[in-house]
Amino acid sequence: MRIVVGAPGNGAALKDEIKDFLEADPRVSDVVDLSRPDITYPRVSLEAAQAVVAGDCDRAILVCGTGIGTAIAAGKVVGARAATAHDLITVRGSVENYDAQILCMGQNVIAPVHARALVDIWLDLRHDPAGSYGPKLAEIGDFEAQHHPDPRH
Repeated sequence: MRIVVGAPGNGAALKDEIKDFLEADPRVSDVVDLSRPDITYPRVSLEAAQAVVAGDCDRAILVCGTGIGTAIAAGKVVGARAATAHDLITVRGSVENYDAQILCMGQNVIAPVHARALVDIWLDLRHDPAGSYGPKLAEIGDFEAQHHPDPRH
């Protein structure tokens, strides 16, 4: 699995902990860090979401102070699904129910040891499009397609 990570200054410490964990995990083939000293949470979030939607990576993990700003910014990229999750129920639901490719966390919200434990679970989670949430995601996709037509056509 190829994963992009990113964080502004207020998120860098937790992002580094997660990055180290991912680089040591055999399930992860590549980790790309989009962080730069001067990057803002909107810019890193948009770049990560674009990489996911373009297929340059499989998933992304974004960290800011709360995880909320990164989720809002990443969600502006058509086709990206970002979720802020800090516990087992929301991490599982983000992927299994909502097929979120982008996990957002807050450095001011969760301790590194707990974040690593949740990322460990997150790596194995998959969405089943035939499940009960499949039609709901299709409904969202239909709305997105109607309101954000593909500019390549």
